[in-house]
Amino acid sequence: MTALEEPQVVVGHPLEPLTAEEVTAASTILKDARGLGPSARFVFIHLHEPSKADLASWETQRSGARPGGAWELPREAELVLYERAEKTLYEAVVSLTEGTVLAWTPRPGVQAPVMAEEFFATEDIVRADPRWQEAMRRRGITDFDLAMIDPWASSWTGPEDDPSARRIVRPLTWMRSAPGEHGYARPVDGLIVTVDLDLREVVEVEDLGIVDLPPQPANYEQPWIHDPANVPRVETIRDDVKPIEITQPEGPSFTVDGHAVSWQKWHLRLGFTPREGLVLHDVSYDDRGTRRPVLHRASLAEMYVPYGDPAPTHRFKNVFDQGEYGVGWLANPLTLGCDCVGHIRYFDGIVNDQDGGAVVIPNAICMHEEDTGIAWKHTDFRTEKVEVRRRRRLVISSIVTVGNYEYGYFWYLYNDGMIEYEVKLSGVISTGAVPVGTVPEHGTLVAPGLYGPNHQHFFCVRLDMTVDGPANTVTEIDSVPSPPGPANPHGNAWVTTRTPITSEAVGARDTAPSKARFWKIESATETGPTGAPTAYALMPGSTVPPMYSPDAVFAPRSGFTEHTVWVTAHDPAQRFAAGDYPLQAPVGSGLPHYLDGDRALEGTDVVVWYTFGAHHVVRPEDWPVMPVSTIGFMLRPTGFFDGNPALDLPATEPTACH
Repeated sequence: MTALEEPQVVVGHPLEPLTAEEVTAASTILKDARGLGPSARFVFIHLHEPSKADLASWETQRSGARPGGAWELPREAELVLYERAEKTLYEAVVSLTEGTVLAWTPRPGVQAPVMAEEFFATEDIVRADPRWQEAMRRRGITDFDLAMIDPWASSWTGPEDDPSARRIVRPLTWMRSAPGEHGYARPVDGLIVTVDLDLREVVEVEDLGIVDLPPQPANYEQPWIHDPANVPRVETIRDDVKPIEITQPEGPSFTVDGHAVSWQKWHLRLGFTPREGLVLHDVSYDDRGTRRPVLHRASLAEMYVPYGDPAPTHRFKNVFDQGEYGVGWLANPLTLGCDCVGHIRYFDGIVNDQDGGAVVIPNAICMHEEDTGIAWKHTDFRTEKVEVRRRRRLVISSIVTVGNYEYGYFWYLYNDGMIEYEVKLSGVISTGAVPVGTVPEHGTLVAPGLYGPNHQHFFCVRLDMTVDGPANTVTEIDSVPSPPGPANPHGNAWVTTRTPITSEAVGARDTAPSKARFWKIESATETGPTGAPTAYALMPGSTVPPMYSPDAVFAPRSGFTEHTVWVTAHDPAQRFAAGDYPLQAPVGSGLPHYLDGDRALEGTDVVVWYTFGAHHVVRPEDWPVMPVSTIGFMLRPTGFFDGNPALDLPATEPTACH
């Protein structure tokens, strides 16, 4: 297993992510221009992406279609800053090319996402509080160094959470049984702490009743050193797992230039921001020498985790892991041979600290190839002639740790023109305690006195489509039985119906399994060999509706979960499904409000938002660490090509089949 040597990255394309030097330069420019002091804390610093029009002009000039001298788009950075002295969030844009501030905009009444320095400081703030210490002593706990404190976002529980009044989190406590032990095995139930992040102090401690700590440890590392009074889960490691070697003796099929990637007939650019993490730009497919665009930009637009347990320590658990923290700065540095295997190309993630300095997350993005079985096959039973081709995909992934959970975000590009997005969920459930012998009503026991609450995970991906150009129309395709009668005498006939999404007034759509519903993103200018518009189809995977009541106090925060598909007109200001700043917000400012303008959607620049949910009724098998579960969707060419685009795949050498 080999990591490819990384070439030096030279910024030459307008969509190259900011370098570490540019991150630092951006904050320095802003500090100098605005006279910022130590109370100014930098939340996010990332590339301010050029407009579609500017990118198109730049590409036209670069291709030589437009004569003229050298012309480069200016490099700009976008910054989110929290001024603690004023308790005010600011947005800024600076020109790295000119060294000037282009925009400085206050955003009163909203809260910035929880910053890294706040995230890590919360544990020490709580551990030092006398009221928390006293609550722990009431439970017989005196070794506070073994406490494990997770800084949960506050949600919205009422007017006391007004984001214009104070900046808070509500951390929860667990206890390790010894240094390095699995802390989530022993939740401190009934204890809720409120921390004011501006004051850097605990402002409230609620002790709602003592529940004994669950008795069993639950380590998952090997070897498992366990209490002899408990039954170990693992005593020996399997010895029947033989090695699988993944080799590519001629190297990988992809090439990399900075963050530009070419693989077989695919071309794209990789991006990375501290809020979104992995981003795909300018995804296109080389069709017989013509590079045909499919996606302008694809990114995670929000992830939301509501818990379905009314217990005091769980009822406020409904977090926007992207909008309230940012998944980019939580990205793991991936390890050769563990998270990815084969010929790997890593990309670092560049984020920032709160002083405005650059922080490099090594190997934040992993790219490699995988064999995924047969691409196509047919056996002529008369002649016994067999033709089969192997299918391959390019895997581009990033994995983040959000407290107890791990989320893997995987983009797959297949050599038959398909695109797939998959989220892999693992990590550790957020646990609760009940008296031993009690069966919880809103969760599942995983060990004596320990349970996992019912909860869900919702992900929304923003797909800025450009199928054969910027003019697209989204159509809803249903399959319905034909009515019985002379034209359908046997009752076996069925047809597909096509419903164009004409404006944002009808832009909120839902899955319909009984109709095998999917959506086509069709070109308004290009047609395929049969005369139909060229298209890519959004094929929904398994998903679920939210289980919480529409009357739940937090329900207005998460409007994007109300429907599966949302179609909006392109607007560069509309980037996040729950709005720009959901921390402590009583009402979301993203979807469905992005549809309020009722803009026309036919034959125009459209954005498709796909919301999909994982429904987690916890199992004992999810403990002490969860096996990976997956959820996602596909974008499949539908009339985009004039036949099977994988016909030209080479046959596999017979020696490789033994």
